[in-house]
Amino acid sequence: MTKKRTADSGAGSSVTSGAAAKAASKLEKIAKISRRLAALHVPDLDHVPELKQSAAVAEYLDRASHATLSKVTGGVSPTALGGAYLDWLVHLSTSPGKQVELTQKAFRKWLRLSRYAMRCATSDSDTAPCLEPLEQDKRFAGDAWQKWPYNLIYQSFLLNQQWWHNATTGVRGVTKQHENALEFTSRQVLDMFSPSNYLLTNPEALAKTREEGGQNLIRGFNAWLEDMEHARLDAPVAGIEAYRPGQEVATTPGKVVFRNRLIELIQYEPTTEKVRPEPILMVPAWIMKYYILDLSPENSMVRFLLSQGYTVFMVSWHNPDAEDRNLGMDDYRQMGVMEAIDAINTIIPGEKIHGVGYCLGGTLLSIAAATIARDDGDPFASLSFFASQIDFTEPGELQLFINESQLAFLEDMMWEQGYLDINQMTGAFQTIRSADLIWSKVLHSYLMGEPANMFDLMAWNADGTRMPFRMHSEYLRSLYLDNDLTEGHFKVDGRPISVTDIHVPVFSVGTVKDHVAPWHSVYKMHLYLDTELTFVLTSGGHNAGIVSEPGHRHRSYQVATTRHDDHYVDPETWAANTPVKDGSWWLEWSDWLGERSGVPGPPPVLANALADAPGTYVFEK
Repeated sequence: MTKKRTADSGAGSSVTSGAAAKAASKLEKIAKISRRLAALHVPDLDHVPELKQSAAVAEYLDRASHATLSKVTGGVSPTALGGAYLDWLVHLSTSPGKQVELTQKAFRKWLRLSRYAMRCATSDSDTAPCLEPLEQDKRFAGDAWQKWPYNLIYQSFLLNQQWWHNATTGVRGVTKQHENALEFTSRQVLDMFSPSNYLLTNPEALAKTREEGGQNLIRGFNAWLEDMEHARLDAPVAGIEAYRPGQEVATTPGKVVFRNRLIELIQYEPTTEKVRPEPILMVPAWIMKYYILDLSPENSMVRFLLSQGYTVFMVSWHNPDAEDRNLGMDDYRQMGVMEAIDAINTIIPGEKIHGVGYCLGGTLLSIAAATIARDDGDPFASLSFFASQIDFTEPGELQLFINESQLAFLEDMMWEQGYLDINQMTGAFQTIRSADLIWSKVLHSYLMGEPANMFDLMAWNADGTRMPFRMHSEYLRSLYLDNDLTEGHFKVDGRPISVTDIHVPVFSVGTVKDHVAPWHSVYKMHLYLDTELTFVLTSGGHNAGIVSEPGHRHRSYQVATTRHDDHYVDPETWAANTPVKDGSWWLEWSDWLGERSGVPGPPPVLANALADAPGTYVFEK
């Protein structure tokens, strides 16, 4: 028995040893496989040259495809529009109540139009229309449109337009941006088919044609051919040659006293015997040439400030090309604002500066001022912002073009050429105001044969600049898309900045008809600036409201000052309770600057000149 147990034990031990050996062998094999997998660095495929090259080729193909497609779509992402359309269509298809409502509305509108047609056919007197155009819609205001059959034609158009507005809005579940984009797009498509755009359905154009025997159409056709030729050659618009910088516009005497890769700094000659000790630094938007602030002598803001006894410095931006593709927002802050401040401090040492920013230049100035304040600097006596935003949650209809899909598409378009071209920007702005900037031209130039009325502001508007790939991408993403500046996420030198650190007095101007920086968005400075804020709401639009010199007819404005510890007042209440003043807000601003400036003294000597004003960068094409 003992021997047997011993033998049995030996057999069991042998079996156990064999199983352990097999298990150890399997574990070793697993370990070897693990070591091989680890050696491959599978999660980090970019270290494999072939795979890295393949990824680069794939990215290149995607970007090149989008860049090519953008030439057909004018820079608008079809994917972004498709996503908005599908969002609306899917939610509408599962909303039977909305479908019934739209069907009822279509029937009621058809019934209203039918009754209106009957009244027009049986009545000799004027018949009240079914629907009045919107206040800003002047296409059908003439008497000729109130006569049969044109009254029925334009009423049908307005009712159709109203129905599509109802169809594209109020669908439960559709995101707000998609709803806005679809409503905007449908409006643009409908505007293409407005009866005012076509000869046979426009009674005013028909009357003009009968009166002139068709000569208006010949002039219009020639104007169309001329526009097509300018577009083909990428030449300036006709008439712009009558407004040349340094000749008819931008003529205020001065010298270029500083130049770097990005800016020329112009110091203007004084026009008064004594000047305020604090100089003014003007930072215009880099999307256009600086001389909107120095147009013709009679409406030049620079000349006005000189006449009020100020020393004025102006930033004139370089027009970037493909070699500047990697210039970023921080380059614009450093070379555009900080180096200009350093140059002024060298020329006029020991004096604070009145900083002035227009449009994008105002946003950049606020970033620079917040950075300086964060780092305990204090170069400013005051800051003035004209049609400038620091919060971008409500940037108007431009927000329709700002989402991840559209920005990726836009970046690929800029990636190919290294910059955003002025023609591409102009197309976007014209689309936003197509009734005024596109179809109005079709009517007046091509149908009526009326020559374009070129003037200084219109010529300046056609003299645009490019924007570098990196800077424009950073600007759109960090400000428009992510709103980093007012949410505490915008970083300079690796650390966040906050506009609440700005404590100098601020003068902010919004314009009533601004499509680029809506005044409600500009007004939001009240929410974020912890300082005394004087806000002006002036008549006019983004450009014409700013170029509002004393003596300009039909100008008015509202102005009120909010102390840093006052309670917040919403914009509608502010507008309702603030009295309207006739005239130019420039005089109000001059008084405001004067209250924050020192006693006038001898003007500073013009620094060593690199060139005469308007410099060289303004001529770059």
